[in-house]
Amino acid sequence: MSGRQRAAGDASSGVARVPAGPERGAENGTRAHVARLILEHGPITASTLGERLGLTPAAIRRHLDNLMHEGMVEARDARPHGRRGRGRPARVFAITEAGRDAFVHGYDDLASSAMRFLAEKAGPEAVTEFARRQVADLERRYRPLLEQVRPQQRVRLLAEALSSDGYAASAGEAPAPGGGEQLCQHHCPVAHVAAEFPELCEAEVEVFGRLLGTPVRRLATIAHGDGVCTTHVTPRDINTDEMKTCQSPGDGGQRHTEDV
Repeated sequence: MSGRQRAAGDASSGVARVPAGPERGAENGTRAHVARLILEHGPITASTLGERLGLTPAAIRRHLDNLMHEGMVEARDARPHGRRGRGRPARVFAITEAGRDAFVHGYDDLASSAMRFLAEKAGPEAVTEFARRQVADLERRYRPLLEQVRPQQRVRLLAEALSSDGYAASAGEAPAPGGGEQLCQHHCPVAHVAAEFPELCEAEVEVFGRLLGTPVRRLATIAHGDGVCTTHVTPRDINTDEMKTCQSPGDGGQRHTEDV
């Protein structure tokens, strides 16, 4: 049974409905919050989850065991930052593809078929035009919000706006040399379609650049197998073509990309 069959999401809230089982009500609601927190914050330890949700170690372990049994969450060894002493590596929990499916990807098959039909009948230029039209509404709604704040505050405000639309976004300082900020989207409602039609991602990045008023680069995408869609935002006082690198949560590596 596929992840889409085993878990269905609420399109209006972006919160996954955990598959039915012997537990009901508040128990299922808490498990959904656990899954949501793992989705939004990337690989995370059981102790951190328990602290954020106010759950005992035994309770958080029960929820994690159930989520892993359903295939929504997986455990892995945390990659150390710097030197680590002796002892067993810390364990972190990450969302799986089936778990990501639970947060609603929409009518993926129908959308992909429609995009293929458009490409076949009208050519790739029509796909690009369609993608830009799709994100035009996002730009129209976000622009008045961002214009009300100082440029230095816009990345964080953009992350908040994206989160309200179900993208589970966050913002912070970029870890790469050269400074700048990093915008991360931990959920993509159209990831499966964007894997086949990257024009959707490209149009989104174009909008981010216009809204923020500075060059941006897409460094990683969920559509291409990364754990998060990561966008580097160039400092407003820097105009350089130097490549930036970004480490996606959970992959422990660096991913290089061409300028967008």
